[in-house]
Amino acid sequence: MRTLKTLTAGKTLAAGAGALALAATLSLPQAAQAEGELHLFNWSNYFPPELMEKFEKDTGISVSLDTYASDEDMLAKIQAGGGGYDIVFPSGSTVTVLIEQGLAEKIDASELPNFKNVLAPHDSPTTDPERAYSIPYMWGTTGVSYDSDKVPGGSLAESWEWYFKPSEELAQLGMASLNDMRDVYYAAAYYLGYDKCTENPDEAQAILDLLTAQKPHLKLYSSEGTIDRMIAGEVAVHMQWNGAAHRVKAERPSVVYVYPKEGTTFWSDSMMVPANAPNKENAKTFMNWMMAPENAAIASNYTGYMNAIKGSGEYLDDSLKADPAVNMPEEYADRLRGYKECSEKAVELRDRVWTRLKG
Repeated sequence: MRTLKTLTAGKTLAAGAGALALAATLSLPQAAQAEGELHLFNWSNYFPPELMEKFEKDTGISVSLDTYASDEDMLAKIQAGGGGYDIVFPSGSTVTVLIEQGLAEKIDASELPNFKNVLAPHDSPTTDPERAYSIPYMWGTTGVSYDSDKVPGGSLAESWEWYFKPSEELAQLGMASLNDMRDVYYAAAYYLGYDKCTENPDEAQAILDLLTAQKPHLKLYSSEGTIDRMIAGEVAVHMQWNGAAHRVKAERPSVVYVYPKEGTTFWSDSMMVPANAPNKENAKTFMNWMMAPENAAIASNYTGYMNAIKGSGEYLDDSLKADPAVNMPEEYADRLRGYKECSEKAVELRDRVWTRLKG
């Protein structure tokens, strides 16, 4: 987690779209055209400090960063009107929630000069088809990692089976789960062969029963520290996002990331401007700047996730290109399960399951 730094007051960006277009065309820093502040609110350990410094140098805008552990935490703070943030980084359906509740500023991303770099289908996601309120950040998958040097036999099946129903020997090596309601619930639904948006109370109960039986075998639920926890060997198994698995593998090459055959969540994160953001023009400057290939690649090299920007490939680390946790093998494509908007009844069942599990 990075600390919020103190900022000095300054002017907001005065340059309009024309100045941005000129800067993008000439590939020149915008320091002479922008100054002031920008406040980011992002997932923990999900934005490179060197990229913040580069943005400050290129634009003259001073950046601060605060972090959160879940979409729910971020959404609650924005709904309460707190934080004074200029950019947030929501996932999937949270984009829709922010738009529908009037909590997002309309930015018309397609009018930003660098939007031409956005690859399909990220230029028109189901959550914001016109990209009227958002631009893409990172995308990836939610699977499970294990240390092949520790697990029985040195390998495990490409399935959720051993994760949700572990042997005592495996459980004693240390297992951990993400503390993310949707990722956990959806993975259990995939394993049981249910629609992740099920409205059937019996199926929701079966999901709860599965997760309740697994719970004693887990050391903890946590979406923070997943990288350090595995590198340190505190656990041998961790439900994990693929970028985190990539960063673990850099320090512990024996770690294997699994795309379970029953299904694995495919997700994407976006950048949005809260409706009450104090520095909206600076936020647009930042968004345009982040759609430049080199800057998007710096973010990918740090996070271990792929971006959606054309031309960024030439700036990516070779290790990122070579890791199947990030550069997914084509034969796993049919295992991906994308975003789906669940009904109110389905969401209510999911919430009740999570409350009972964590209670």
